Parts: sequence; C-alpha cells; structure tokens
Amino acid sequence: MAPETSLPVLTAKDFASDQDIRWCPGCGDYAILNQVRKVMAKMGTSRENTVFVSGIGCSSRFPYYVNTYGFHTIHGRAPAVATGVKMSNPELQVWVITGDGDALSIGGNHLMHALRRNVDLKILLFNNRIYGLTKGQYSPTSEVGKITKSTPFGSLDHPVNPISLALACEATFVARTADIYQQHLQETLKLAASHKGSVFIEILQNCIIFNDGAFKDVTDRANRDDKQVMLEHGRPLIFGKGHDKGLRQNGMEVEVVQLGRDGVTEKDLIVHDAFAQNQALAYMLSRVESPVPMGVFRNITRPSFEMRAHAQIDETMKKYGKGDLDKLLKGKETWTVN
Repeated sequence: MAPETSLPVLTAKDFASDQDIRWCPGCGDYAILNQVRKVMAKMGTSRENTVFVSGIGCSSRFPYYVNTYGFHTIHGRAPAVATGVKMSNPELQVWVITGDGDALSIGGNHLMHALRRNVDLKILLFNNRIYGLTKGQYSPTSEVGKITKSTPFGSLDHPVNPISLALACEATFVARTADIYQQHLQETLKLAASHKGSVFIEILQNCIIFNDGAFKDVTDRANRDDKQVMLEHGRPLIFGKGHDKGLRQNGMEVEVVQLGRDGVTEKDLIVHDAFAQNQALAYMLSRVESPVPMGVFRNITRPSFEMRAHAQIDETMKKYGKGDLDKLLKGKETWTVN
C-alpha cells in the first residue's frame, strides 16, 4: 500500500520571489503585491499552475516579485498574451497586471476583446491617473485640466471610466477597490480568484512621486464616509458619516438623497444586485462620480471563451477527424496571378 502524501501548506512568503522590489518607497504597488500573495496562500493556490502576465509600466514589474510563472510582455498586449496562455492550458490560473496607461491607451483594443470574449483572466488595473514609469505624463484616466509634463497648460481630454468600459464590454466580474483598503482589497481578490470568466478590478492607487494624493479626496479618512458608497449585494446604498444619505434611481439617473427629508426612507433607495444579468443598473452606478461606488458592480456566470473553444475543437474532431494540416495548406482554393 502506497504511503499517503500531502502537499505542503503554502504561506504568503512562499509566493515571494528572490528579486529586489524596485518600486518607489510609499508606492501603492507594495500593498497590492502583499495582498495578492496573501490571497494566493489563503486560497491554496498552486504556484506551478499560476501565471502572471504584465505589459509595460511600474505595475508591470509585478511578475518578477511573485514566485510563480510569469511573463513581462510588451506595451498594452498583456491581455492578448494571457489569452494565448489560457487557451494553451485552460487549467492555469492566469492573472493580468496592468496600469491605466498600459491598459486603456495602447492596450485598449486588447483589453476590450479579452473582456467581451469572457476569457478566464483576472485583470487587475492599477489606476493612479498618471504615467509613472515615463516620469509623469497625463494618462487616459487623468482628470480634465491636469497639469503634467505633457500637458503644461492642463489636459483637454475627457478621462476614461474604467468600470463603465468593462461593463460595456460585458465582463462577467467587475469591481473597484483601493490600495489602502487592505481588507476590502483582499476580499475582492478572493472573489476574483474563484470567479470563472473575465475579471476586471480597478484598484485606485497612489503614485507618491508623480501624482501624490491621486484619490485623496475619495480615500482620505476624513472624507471617505461622505465621498464613497460601498456596494454590498442585497443591501440599500447608504453612505455618509451619519449613514443618512443614499442613492435613489430617478428614471435613467442615479441621484443622491437625504434620508428623512421629504419622506425619503431606506425603501426608496437602490438595493444593490451584483448578480443581475442585465448590467444596466451597474452601468448607471459606474457613472456616479460622487459618492464613488466601491465594491463589486457585477458578478455573473457565463461559459468562458476557452471552455467553449475547446468544446468546439473536440466536437469538430469527433465529426471530421483530426485533419491534415498539409492537405489544408495545399487545398483546392488557389489563385494564379499573372
């Protein structure tokens, strides 16, 4: 009788690589990295079956610092490379690490199609509203009027809303959290790790060198109660230091109301439904600028792209056989050019 064997229980330290971390002191990337390592350990993640794929940017050094497989790829193309990894081996858990510049500028097309196809990728977008690696140019999420090295008189561009974009692309899991909310960040990452399908998490993050205080008006302890609303499934959307404000639907708009004023009660407020198949209300919430919604906007189930693709391949092979590549390449459809 063969002896019983058991796999060792891994800790967060087991997911730390031997590479020196080269981020600026105080960067929000450290907090995200720490929580990812903790989640890997708590979820019982297998290092040999985990892959981190990144593009270009400060955040994209991430694969060096996690003791798993990883690819540091090219600008904006991380979702495309990650799709290839997942298609080649659907059993792998594949994470994509990207930033607001990498994902939403040159990489916008790749991000969009990975989400709409519902490829089983965990895409983490670090949003600090600036290009940090190239020393402080405005990014696709920078606010109008932003003074940077590339916009010395103020940005004229209207910023991209990452959550709205992900919802419009029909991503099956969409959430927002922040680097300084360690417990909230960890819980959001746990949900992402267990989700089967396209995951998109916007992580509000500070760049202490080139855009310090990027989201201070939202996340600062003195402001946060009045500046953000937590999305909790099945609960009314209430916020404020006195828990006396809420969000109410008014036609195609979401409006802020004061509880107790003009007869407004909790029954008038939106009750959050993260599992709604129709993302219309989630999209409306993504357009709310104050208070900023934090949490899971959408979490639905739909067959993933790689599952359907491999099922189609199996079905086709059963029907037509394995096929002959040489015969296909030398088929009858040829042209003669004079």
